[in-house]
Amino acid sequence: MAFTSVTSAATTFSNMLLIILENTDYSSAIADPNLKSFASSGVLFSNWDAIGHPSQPNYIAITSGSTNGVTSDSTITINVKNVADLLETKGLTWKSYQENWPGNCFTGTESTDGLYFRKHNPFISYTDIQQNSTRCAKIVDASQLSTDISNGQLPTFAWYTPNINNDGHNTNVTFAGNWLKGFLASTSVTSHFDVVLVTFDETEAQTGPNHVYTAIAGKAVTNKGATVSTALTHYSVLATLEANFGLGNLGKNDVTATPFPL
Repeated sequence: MAFTSVTSAATTFSNMLLIILENTDYSSAIADPNLKSFASSGVLFSNWDAIGHPSQPNYIAITSGSTNGVTSDSTITINVKNVADLLETKGLTWKSYQENWPGNCFTGTESTDGLYFRKHNPFISYTDIQQNSTRCAKIVDASQLSTDISNGQLPTFAWYTPNINNDGHNTNVTFAGNWLKGFLASTSVTSHFDVVLVTFDETEAQTGPNHVYTAIAGKAVTNKGATVSTALTHYSVLATLEANFGLGNLGKNDVTATPFPL
């Protein structure tokens, strides 16, 4: 089933989990059986674009409505308003689940085991999170997710970064697809979160269209098996959260971005 109309997602979901994978063209991702299966269980967005290259600008864009001058994967700290600020102003919660996270507001480039990379954790690069121990404590090791599910303590917006192997960066889309299958089976996140969004930060090709796989499933996703061909981008994540929870906006590309339908 295919449709192209887009309506506001306003007040239709209570929480969202975003899982971000790495460096894969749309055609390669949708050909993977596990990623195709996830899309079939919910809604596939067949015309979703990333923002730039390399990886880090996309992570910053998704969470702050702009690349904010970030053009590389180098360690950066930026003092800009972000999605965490919007959520907290409304009394809503967020948490960043990072595989192989060293903990203690770690600001290094990578973990000693070489599996966690700061460039894939945008929240640690925002001054108002990095330099606030209470807020920084919301960046946790990914193992905390199962505990939070068991305790019924899910954040309004949850971000999940697999490690550098599981996200396909140092492996391939087949590896990432197999990881996703196992992750979904072991956590049952689509039975706990209203919206589970799986996307890729950017294409493998560094030139040409930045067209990436993005799909959603979860308790609030009603158009199961649908394909949406409306033009969407990574900024649509912010636009959807803002519309759904009445967050206002960051005054950047989130203002003109199109929310995605459920």
